[in-house]
This record gives sequence, C-alpha cells and structure tokens, in this order.
Amino acid sequence: MVGNERLTVLAGAVLLVLIVVELVTVPTLRALQSVHVFIGVLLAGPLAVKLGSTGYRFLRYYTGSPAYVRKGPPRLPLRVLAPLLLATTLVVIGSGIGLVVTGPGHPGPLLLVHGMSTLLWLPLLAIHLFAYLWQVPRSLADDWSNHPAEYTPGRGLRLGVNLGAGLCGALAAILVLPVAAPWSAWITTTGNGPGPFLLITGMLVVALALLAAQLLRWR
Repeated sequence: MVGNERLTVLAGAVLLVLIVVELVTVPTLRALQSVHVFIGVLLAGPLAVKLGSTGYRFLRYYTGSPAYVRKGPPRLPLRVLAPLLLATTLVVIGSGIGLVVTGPGHPGPLLLVHGMSTLLWLPLLAIHLFAYLWQVPRSLADDWSNHPAEYTPGRGLRLGVNLGAGLCGALAAILVLPVAAPWSAWITTTGNGPGPFLLITGMLVVALALLAAQLLRWR
C-alpha cells in the first residue's frame, strides 16, 4: 500500500510541475502556443500513472484488502470532489487534443468547451492540492531516504513507471506538434486567444475555492 501511495505522490508531483508550466503559457499563447500544446500532450503520461494508481487504491479498498481498509477512504468532501476533478481533467485534455486535430478552421464548440472546462477545473484542482500537497515533500523524502524504517521496495520501479510514462507523453507531443502548427499561425495572425483574462478569472475562482476549503477544513 505504501508503495502505491508513493507512486501516486511522485506522479502527482510531476503533474503539478507540468500544470504550472502549462498555466504560465496561457497569458502569452501568441509566443508560447507550441509549448502549450507540447506540455498539454506530455502531461497525459503522468496523468495516466496517477489515475492508474488511484484507481488501484479504489479497487483494493472496495474489494476489502485489509491494508487499504485500515487506511480508510479520503474524507467525504474529497470523495465527492474526485469524480468531478477527473471529469473536468479529461474534458480539458480531450478538448485540447480535439482542437489540435480540428485546427482553427473548424473548431466547432471545442474552443468554448476548452476554456469553460478549464475555469471549472482550476478550483477543483486547487482544493485537491490544498488537501494533499502537504504530504508530497515528506513522501518524496521518505522514498529516497536510506533509513531502514522508511524503505519501501519498488522505488526503482516507481521511478521507471513515471519516466516511461513521461517519455511516452513526450513522444506523443513531438508527433502532435506539426499538426498543431496552424494554431500558432492563427493566433499570430488574428491576435485571438484567452490571454490574461482567462488566467485572471481562473485565479479568482481558485482563490474563492481555497477560501471555501479553508473554512470547511477540507484537509
């Protein structure tokens, strides 16, 4: 069970770094469109690892595995949050990949879906981070500690799984970049794009979500 937790934490830490980079590109998409697309596809790799490890924990708990039953489920608000966060994450990534495929000529509703789902996803992600981020430094430090009390078998496998997922995501991103080239030309030519408005709105809803989480003590 501890090994699965540490796999989840490592994948989550990688995801967090990539998500921060992805959000930084939003206000300057005209210059960083290719980076935005590359990171958006790349993070699908560690996301798959995190979904797999959390899904495994879910399965083991509800099939009565003693170690997972003793650990118990997350708090009820976080259990309610989880499927919403999963759904919005998949919509954000799916609509982004859909936009790459369709191109700027015929995006249909995907552009609106991508923007609106991002605004819904940000506060859910913020609450999730508020609840779990404090565990990350300790878990990563313990996994790389040489102290016998902190040792859990499989450290190399956990690292290998995350590296493999990252390499698969990077390969997919490299293959997708040429397909996304029309978007860079479209943004440069038209000047359209979410710009700082989406980021500012996102920061406001994140602040409100964190305030609510603090008041409700969702940690």
